[in-house]
Amino acid sequence: MYQRLKPLIFRLSPEIAHEWTMRLLTFACLIPGLAFLLRRYYTVRDKRLEVSIAGLTFPNPVGLAAGFDKDARWLNEMRTLGFGFVEIGTVTPLAQSGNPKPRLFRLPADRGVINRMGFNNGGMVEATAQLRKRPKGLLVGGNIGKNKVTPNAEADSDYLKCFQALHAHVDYFVVNVSSPNTPGLRELQSKEPLTKLLQLLMNENAAISQPRPVFLKIAPDLSDAELDDIIDLVKETGIAGVIATNTTVSREGLLTDAKSVLEMGPGGLSGAPVRDRSTEVIRYLHTQSDGAFPIIGVGGIGSGQDAQEKLDAGASLVQVYSGLIFEGPSLIRKINRHLVQRLVQAS
Repeated sequence: MYQRLKPLIFRLSPEIAHEWTMRLLTFACLIPGLAFLLRRYYTVRDKRLEVSIAGLTFPNPVGLAAGFDKDARWLNEMRTLGFGFVEIGTVTPLAQSGNPKPRLFRLPADRGVINRMGFNNGGMVEATAQLRKRPKGLLVGGNIGKNKVTPNAEADSDYLKCFQALHAHVDYFVVNVSSPNTPGLRELQSKEPLTKLLQLLMNENAAISQPRPVFLKIAPDLSDAELDDIIDLVKETGIAGVIATNTTVSREGLLTDAKSVLEMGPGGLSGAPVRDRSTEVIRYLHTQSDGAFPIIGVGGIGSGQDAQEKLDAGASLVQVYSGLIFEGPSLIRKINRHLVQRLVQAS
């Protein structure tokens, strides 16, 4: 169905298409009996898909990456589509509109997306209100960041505010210091400020009953030396693990003509063009750390084979976003069925 509608969807601007397709899914889920049928079709139920990491048990290893549902508006719909978990955000303390439009661009020839959204979201109060209505049985992560107007010297305070506000309503946290679309944010990936930030959150976590696992989301553009720092940092701070990776600022190897890409302007590139680099980062972290911590793999997953490559490289879980734009909601089902088939073959 989605593939038949995709030519029409792609005639709309990406942001409008995103909003309208989700409204259509929301409407479908309100029709008596239809939500049940959709969930039965899309969800692959198999105990062999369960993954237990960081004290949490995921019904299947396929999650929704942050950025798709920034304000936790569509948790019930994502559960209907068969996701094993959903990551909301990035959430900032105050609501912000993000960068000027247009700020989201498709690259069909590359099966990629360029975005410079700029953490547009309704803020932590809005996210918390939505999370109170979250469906039972769905694991939800909270991806947190800082407001654009907050200087890096005061960034810790923004992350702490979001951490405190969302703590009772999410199952795990993700510290996002790797988006290229908030000026200066990636400077926080340096070892000293990042260690300070993560230690602050871990101290707060320890002081609250029922502490949440904390993951760090990193960029694919880090050098091996910087990845070594990440490994050391995970050990020093005691965070649960790493999400690898965010979008890239690289434009190398694209099939889309250079003039069109240049006209799209700055932003993070996701989708198929970042697939190989993301897998390289996962493999490096897993190998160099001797598998000391769980990794959630994200970047360019558009098939079951793509997901399997991430898992084979050392990821425990995977997340999708851009792949949904090109493959549609059946992608989750296809990945999980592929993984089950591989498990059967291996047994």
